[in-house]
Amino acid sequence: MHLNLKPRKRLSSKKSSSRLGASISLVLFMIGLPILSVVGMEFLERGNLSETMQWITGNQPLFMLNVGLTFCLLAFIYALVGSLAISGSITTLILGLMAIISYMKVKMIGEPFFPWDILLNKESMDIASLVTGKAALIRICAVAAMILIVLALRWVIPRVTIPVIARIGLGLFSLYALYAFGIKTPLAGKILDHAGVNEIVWDQQQNYANNGLTLAFTLNVKNSIVQKPDTYSEQALAAAASNIQQATVQAASVQQDTGVRKAKATLADGKQPNVIFVMSEAFWDPTLLENVTFSEDPLPTIHRLQQESSSGYLLSPQYGGGTSNVEFEVLTGNSMSFLPGGSIPYQQYISKPVPSLASYFADKGYKSMGIHSYEGWFWDRNNVYKQLGFESFKSSEHFDNPETKGYFISDAEVARNVISEVDKTENPMFIYTVTMQNHGPYDDPRYGENQFKATGNLTAQAKSILETYTQGAHDADQSLQMMIDHFKDSDEPTMIVFYGDHLPMLGMDYQVYKEAGFISTSDANKWSLEEIKKMHSIPLVTWSNFDMPKQDIPILSDSFLGAHVLDMLHMEKPANFALNAELAGQVPGLLSNLIVDQDGQLHATVPESAAPLIADYRNVQYDLMFGKQYLATYLDHDYLTKGTQTDYNAEFGVPGAAPQSEAQGSQDAKPASAQ
Repeated sequence: MHLNLKPRKRLSSKKSSSRLGASISLVLFMIGLPILSVVGMEFLERGNLSETMQWITGNQPLFMLNVGLTFCLLAFIYALVGSLAISGSITTLILGLMAIISYMKVKMIGEPFFPWDILLNKESMDIASLVTGKAALIRICAVAAMILIVLALRWVIPRVTIPVIARIGLGLFSLYALYAFGIKTPLAGKILDHAGVNEIVWDQQQNYANNGLTLAFTLNVKNSIVQKPDTYSEQALAAAASNIQQATVQAASVQQDTGVRKAKATLADGKQPNVIFVMSEAFWDPTLLENVTFSEDPLPTIHRLQQESSSGYLLSPQYGGGTSNVEFEVLTGNSMSFLPGGSIPYQQYISKPVPSLASYFADKGYKSMGIHSYEGWFWDRNNVYKQLGFESFKSSEHFDNPETKGYFISDAEVARNVISEVDKTENPMFIYTVTMQNHGPYDDPRYGENQFKATGNLTAQAKSILETYTQGAHDADQSLQMMIDHFKDSDEPTMIVFYGDHLPMLGMDYQVYKEAGFISTSDANKWSLEEIKKMHSIPLVTWSNFDMPKQDIPILSDSFLGAHVLDMLHMEKPANFALNAELAGQVPGLLSNLIVDQDGQLHATVPESAAPLIADYRNVQYDLMFGKQYLATYLDHDYLTKGTQTDYNAEFGVPGAAPQSEAQGSQDAKPASAQ
């Protein structure tokens, strides 16, 4: 009996040793892989190992939070799969894809990868097909290699069997941790505050650069949900409708007293004028850089119109990217200030008809057309323009052998298309035009030898960036002049509203603006209210071939532009735009972090005197986009509940959205990274 017991002891000892080794391997794997994954993700997105290591060493609490979130993802997948190597390879695949997609999006549009990008239609994710350069392929190969290496560990790591109860507990804990940071529970908020997390919702590229991809992505989960305002109810909308009616009656009385109705009868000889909005990509006035001079005036048309016509500045909710958010504000009259930071309404919220300038002008007998010199799938415009009430959308797929300049279809080509559409259409037209030529980046001389030379205290890199951008801005200026030259001799009354969508991203960390002294620091969190205003103020000019009084517009939010143009044309405003006009009288500038009152004073929060009207504005916006459309039961029912046009895009033989094959077919308009 005694002799038979000895082998069993040795066997038990071997099993214990094996279990200990397996347990150690499990711990090392669960800790080591998240650390390596975070380092790898940041390196893939930043593209520079030195910068990556500098971020890690200089932001250790943030680095550890990223590692912790990555651990939770790995632990949750392991709880489901039960295999270290397989769960590790799945985690590596997910994180690698996040980093690659974020890298591609930043290269294309200056925006990182957001949680809501996962839920987009497949057309909107086809950005990957446009970025096939060497850098992207290297990243894809690196991620694939890491997945294979992790998967190969299946034959190296000792197999560990964890009880089902323990796995369930680990999975639930990890899922709750991800949930807590995703919605920012009070406990998670304390941890984030203790770690020094600063969420820069108005500049998501900086947000990701500061906090790390995993953490910034997780924090944006809560931004996918639009919270119902505490004051939203049918009673609140009934009160708002009553206020709008009273304001409309008062405005009509003032117009009667001042003879505006008589002016309306003589405006454009009583004809309905063409109304052309031109939103020029990244258009801004580089001569506003006080410490920089140019060899000649790059914007002669803009500067002349600023002296002769109604002009001023628009307050954009964006910087450096997010063009569709500016479209959203101008077309719908709604404000990004009431939506989660970093959100993109075109991709997230507009899945049903939403009242807009397009549907308004269509009701007045106009043909409403959108024109954009890029693929229709981008920002999901093919579908969104239909929901906004456009009759047609002419994207780059429908341009006939277009001229390109730099990477994209030229602004001159867009001007020619606008002219052509107006001339061949019998009805008056409302056209919303978006250009693409001067889209960033500007860090290479895409136009060859630049005509405009900048002089100032700039590094060679900053000087090159500024001169390349300025050449494109000049071309935009000249395309506007081309339209003016055509329509000034036209017998059709025509009005042009020209502006940019946001300031251009002139180098990383606001390089050109900082070197030129336009801002005092590259840290957006330290900007003064005046600097915030400067970095969001875009030139606005108007022109018409009929007499219109000249107006100076010191500042006006993009969301109030539509109401202002309707006032300039003496057109009756629908309920939501009437509310916009009333609010613009008190707070003409409205951003999430900046309020400009009627006296030009700057505020970080809403002034108490304007709070009730802004509450109405927020309630109306929620009601139209997400609520029960209470307002339509009191005012403008037909306009507020108008459906889509049944023959949308029929003139191009493409009812509804463009086919996927066409969306991928354009080979002309691509950035350098895709060529």
